[in-house]
Amino acid sequence: MADSLRKAGIAEYVEMMHRPRRVIIVNFWAGVARGVGTAVGFALLGALAVYLLRRIVVLNLPVISDFIADLIRMVQYQMQAS
Repeated sequence: MADSLRKAGIAEYVEMMHRPRRVIIVNFWAGVARGVGTAVGFALLGALAVYLLRRIVVLNLPVISDFIADLIRMVQYQMQAS
């Protein structure tokens, strides 16, 4: 039983619970890393989406190209207004 508790990492968990300040610091940095990861991922996916939309506009598909061109113009206008 002692081996199974040791393998489960119970000792580290109990030790961490005795130091609440360490728990707060670890959770803070985990939140910061999660937030940065989300922002970077969103930026990459957004850039990829805009790139793909521009490629579709170049293909000159009748209905889709007009809609996407209007969408890109609106985004660029909003970026310039900011």
